[in-house]
Amino acid sequence: MEQVLASRSVSITELKRSPSAVLEQAGSEPVAVLNHNRPAAYLLSPQVYEAMLERLNADLRQSIQEGIDSGPAIPADALFAELSARYTDAKPRTKSKSSGKRAA
Repeated sequence: MEQVLASRSVSITELKRSPSAVLEQAGSEPVAVLNHNRPAAYLLSPQVYEAMLERLNADLRQSIQEGIDSGPAIPADALFAELSARYTDAKPRTKSKSSGKRAA
């Protein structure tokens, strides 16, 4: 069974029957919407959703800045040339079908 990541849950049927009541009871808490006892969706208040997006954006900005601070950039053409040289020079090992031993 999948983990439900909310302290409140509601069935899809109950949500269809009375969406306003579900939202009112939830307040600012997330609500797991269950379909056959499995999470199908999560309802979040606008404030929680906005805070979540702000946190994701802050983490993304921090990761980008860490990448910038990590050192000089490598031009894409140079990187692709290095990768191409590295992997086109490699010779794959082959097995001899007749003896089952590796070819020298």
